[in-house]
Parts: sequence; structure tokens; C-alpha cells
Amino acid sequence: MEKKKHQVISVFSAQITSTISVALVLLLLGIVAFMAVAANSVTQSIRENMGFDVILREDASVEQVNALKQIWTNEDYVSNFKFFSAQDALNKWEEETGEDLIELLGVNPFSPEFEVKLKNEYAHIDSISSLAQKFAAMDFVAEVKVHSQVVESINRNISSIALILFIVAAALILISFVLINNTVRLTVYSRRFIIHTIKLVGATAGFIRRPFIINNVIHGIVASVVAIAILGALLYYLNSLDSSVLQAISFNAIIVVFAAIMVVGVLICALAALLATNKYIRIDYDDMFK
Repeated sequence: MEKKKHQVISVFSAQITSTISVALVLLLLGIVAFMAVAANSVTQSIRENMGFDVILREDASVEQVNALKQIWTNEDYVSNFKFFSAQDALNKWEEETGEDLIELLGVNPFSPEFEVKLKNEYAHIDSISSLAQKFAAMDFVAEVKVHSQVVESINRNISSIALILFIVAAALILISFVLINNTVRLTVYSRRFIIHTIKLVGATAGFIRRPFIINNVIHGIVASVVAIAILGALLYYLNSLDSSVLQAISFNAIIVVFAAIMVVGVLICALAALLATNKYIRIDYDDMFK
């Protein structure tokens, strides 16, 4: 009797420990998901500020300037553009440095130019270079500047971050699956003789699995709710420190991440229960003593 009581306590303790462990893993998974959402938001912002500078010849006419403005107003690939006259560029230089270039050089060294920003889907070096070549061929354009190294570096870093976050997320899901699977195996092992007995009286595999799966799904829901509650409190705290947090992570993204945590928690627990019970449903009586 004492041994049976100790066994029940051990199984219950293992279930509680497993639920807490899965909740912590889901919490980490949620943090990774929010990092991915924030990184995506920052990435879009960075990419929408990528583009090229079109420097015009000093003798470029007003009609030619207006023609470029018309082109970029109608094109889908343009996020926004700005025109700076030679005087605008000179004024900007004087504001930033405090130097009077007219006094130093006697002439305005700047040329009129456009600063063109592209939409996120066009912010790749091939697209930018192709567009730059198109405008560089115009006779009133002196030069088109493309910061190719910066563009390549940003795209490379974005790909690296996405890969790292994916690997971390996959590892966390695997860890949570192993944790819950081991706990279910312990629970099923402690009831292996009961399972064998009800098999002998005609119980189907589905009937045997059902209580284990339902019990595990409940643990998955509890673990998910705990993880979501902690994440919600963490987001609230971070937003109280800096209101820009919820600008990088939208309300819709929060709902999606919370729903994903709930689904992942339930699916992992249900799948672990299914796999663990299958072993002891198929096992022979003699093997139960091993």
C-alpha cells in the first residue's frame, strides 16, 4: 500500500514538474516568436529606407526634374522620394557642420539630387542595381549612387537572424516534446498492467489512449495559459518602460503568437501521449517486467 502511494506521488510529481517545464519552454518559445515579430518589423523599416541617390547635372532643367518626379510618383516600386536642390544640400551641410562652403570655395559644390526609397519587396541588390542603371543612362543624370555593400550586409544579417530564430524555435519545440514524452511514458508505465488487463476484456486501442491523451491535453492547456500569462505581464511591463514596444509588435501579432503557443502546447502534449501509449498497447505481458 505504501509502495503504491509512493508510486502515485512520484507520477503526480513528475506530471507537475513536466507541466512547469513545458510552460517554461513555451514561454521561451513565445519570447523567440516576439523577437522574430520585432525583427521583422525592424527589417521592413530598414528595407523601406533602402534605395539609391540620383545626382543630376547642374544644367538639368525644371522639366527634367519634374519628369523624374512624375515617374517615381506612378511607379509601384517606390516607397517615397525626396528632391534636394543644390541650395538645399548646401543648407543641410551648413546646418550639420557649421561650415560656410561658399566662403571657403567661392562656389556651391553640390548638385541637385533625388533620394529614392524602395518598397520592401524591391529592397534587393539586383533590383536596386537594375533600377540604378536605368536612370544612370539618362543624359541629364550625372551619377547614381547605390550603397551596395550596405544593402548586401543588411540582407545577409536579416537572413542570419531568421535562421538563428528558426533553429532556436525548433530546438525549444523538441525539448518540450522530450520532456512531456518522458513524463507520459512514466505515467503509462505505472499503469501498464491495468492497460494489459482492459485489453484482455476487449478494450480498443482508442479507448485505452483516450484518458492519457485527454489528461495530457489538459496539462498542455495549463502550461500554455501559464506561459501566455507570463508573456502578457512581460509585454505590459516592457511597454510601461518604453511605449515603442507595442509599435514594433502589433496587437494582431500578439494574438497570433498567443494562439500559436496554445496550439503548440496542446499538439505537443497530445502527440507525446499518443506515441507513449502506443508502446504499451503493443507490448507483450512478459515484456512488462523489463
